[in-house]
Amino acid sequence: MSARSFATRQSVKTQMRALAQRGRPQIEISLQGQDNGSLCTFTTSDKLEGEIAITAQQDARFDDIQITFEGSVKTFVEPMTTASTMASRTEASHLFLKVAQPIEESAYPQPRIAEAGKTYRFPFTFIVPEQLLTHSCTHPCESNQVRDAHLRLPPSLGDQGIGLDGSRYADDMAPDMSRITYAIKVKVTRINDRDGKSNIIADQARKVRVIPAYEEAPPVDAVDADRDLTLRRERIIRKGFFKGKLGTLTMEAAQPKSLRLGPPSALHPCPVSTMATVDLRFDPASDTAPPPRLGLLAVKLKANTFFASAPMRDFPTRDNSVLQSSRGLYPDTLTLSSRCVESVKWEMHAADEQVRRPSVMSSLSSGSSVGSLPAPSSRYTGRTFYSARIAVPIAIPKSKDLPPTFYSCLVARTYQLDLSLSAQTPSASTGGGASLQLRVPIQISSTGNLAWAAARQRANEAAEALDDDDDDDEQFFRPRSIVPPSGDLLATSASVVASQLPPHMRINPATVPPPPGYSFFSGASNGVPVRIPSPVGISPGCG
Repeated sequence: MSARSFATRQSVKTQMRALAQRGRPQIEISLQGQDNGSLCTFTTSDKLEGEIAITAQQDARFDDIQITFEGSVKTFVEPMTTASTMASRTEASHLFLKVAQPIEESAYPQPRIAEAGKTYRFPFTFIVPEQLLTHSCTHPCESNQVRDAHLRLPPSLGDQGIGLDGSRYADDMAPDMSRITYAIKVKVTRINDRDGKSNIIADQARKVRVIPAYEEAPPVDAVDADRDLTLRRERIIRKGFFKGKLGTLTMEAAQPKSLRLGPPSALHPCPVSTMATVDLRFDPASDTAPPPRLGLLAVKLKANTFFASAPMRDFPTRDNSVLQSSRGLYPDTLTLSSRCVESVKWEMHAADEQVRRPSVMSSLSSGSSVGSLPAPSSRYTGRTFYSARIAVPIAIPKSKDLPPTFYSCLVARTYQLDLSLSAQTPSASTGGGASLQLRVPIQISSTGNLAWAAARQRANEAAEALDDDDDDDEQFFRPRSIVPPSGDLLATSASVVASQLPPHMRINPATVPPPPGYSFFSGASNGVPVRIPSPVGISPGCG
C-alpha cells in the first residue's frame, strides 16, 4: 500500500467521523467558579456544582440523560521477558466510584425531543466522599487494615490532562502502567425500537483532580518493615590506606513527621516541608582516636508506585511485588538537597554516660534506644565515645505535585528518604573515609478542605472527652476494699484527730472509762471507743 492511498483512507475516516458528529447534540459541562475550562482540584467534602448545557443542531429524540461523577483506575502489567509483546500484557480496570445526579421529570422537554438550536440546561451537585461503599472492595484481604485502606478514596494519579486554557497538572512521578482518574460524565441515550437496547447518541466528560484528605498513619514497624528500609548503619573508619582502624561510625534515623499537603483551595507560598533527624555515634578504637570529619549529606525522595492486574490482598512491598507476576513496581527518585555538614560539632561522652534527651524518633531498629543516644556499635569496647545530631529539612519542589500515601485494590503509592553521608578521617591526606546510606520511610498526608479539617478536629475532641467519661465510669465500678482497717491505722487516725481537738475536748483513755456498752481496741494507743453489739438471740446477763 502506497503512502498516498494510506493518507486518502485516513482522510476519508476523518470526514466520516466529522459527518457522524455533525448531527449529534453538543454537550458543555461547566463547573461553578471554573468556567474558564481550567483544571480543577477538589478534596474530601468539597462540592462539585455546575451545569450541563445540551444544544441540538437538529431535532433529536432521546429517552434519558445521565449525569454521573465517576472514579476509575486502569493498570497493565508486562512480563519481565526479552520477548514481551502486547499479547502477553495483562490489564485491569475498576470503576470504584459512580454517583448519579437525579433529574426531575419536569426538567425534561415534553415530548422528549431536543429542538434544533435550543439549549437545555440541567444543574448538578456532587460531594467528594470520604470513603467508598463496601461493594467497591469485595476481594479477600489478609486483614481488616488492608480492607479499610482499600475503602479509602484514592487520589488522582498519572492523569496528565490538559485544560481548555492550556493548563497542565504538575508531575506526580507516576508511570504509564497505572492511572486513577475522576470525571463528570454526561450521556444522552435513546432506546432502539428494534432490539430495545439503549444507544448513546451523545456523550461528554470533564476530568477533575481529586486529592482526598489523608491523616498521618502510625510509623512503620522497623522489625516487620520491608527489607528495602534501613534505619541504622555501621561503618568502620580507617586511618588511611593499609592502616589501622580509627573507630566505628554509626548512623541512624527514624521516620519523620509526614509531609502535610494543604487544602487545594488555599494559596501555599511556601513549599510543603518537614524535618528529619540523623543521629551519629562514633566509637573510637583507642582513647586517643578523634572523631571523623563529616562531609556531604545528600537527601533524595523515592516514590514507589505499586500496580497490579489482580486485586492486592496485602500491603505491597518490594519483596512481595517481585515474586508475583501480576504485580509491578515503578520506583522514581527525586533529588532534594546536598549540603556540607562539616560544621556539625561532636560531643564527647564518658564510657558510662547514657544521657537521655528529647528525640523526634518514632521507630528505630531493634538495636537502638528510642529517645536516647544511639546504641553502641557492635565493636564498642567501653571507651569514651562521641555523638552528633543533624537536622535535615525536607521540602517538595514546586515542580512536583505528589499525591498522599495511599493503598487501593490495584494501585498504591509509598515514599522513602534516601540519606547518604560521607565521612573522612581528621587528616584528609591519609585517604581514609567511608560513606553510609539510610533508607527511611516517610509519609505524605493531606489536610482536606478547612471545613472538613475543623469537623475532624471537633470529632477528635469529642472522642477524647468520651474517653475521659469512660475513665470516670471505670473509677465508679472499680472494686473497693471493705476489710476493716488495722489497729495501727486506727491509732494513727485517732492521734491525728485528737491532736486537732481543743484541750478540754480531748479524752485520756487511762483516766476516763468508756461509755456504757463501749470498749477500747487493745492495740490502740489513744483508745478509740467502739460499741460492741450483743450476740444475736442472747439477752444481756444470760449465763
